[in-house]
Amino acid sequence: MKSTKRPPQFITPGVIASSLREPLHRVLNVLRTRHHITESARAGTLRLYHPDVIAMVRHELAAIDARRCRNGVANG
Repeated sequence: MKSTKRPPQFITPGVIASSLREPLHRVLNVLRTRHHITESARAGTLRLYHPDVIAMVRHELAAIDARRCRNGVANG
């Protein structure tokens, strides 16, 4: 019996940024500075991520925005 196992589907930082409608530089910053978000594979120098990373990046960006807002209100 043949196995019809599909190859894993990975996404690039650009796809993550596009799906979150965020600038690429913000997504790259999160991926670079949050060590709990790790790449799943590489294609040459391109880092590839599991689609579940989108939710993790969304959470980190929301936390950054919340801190900025909180700090802006305290200083304003």
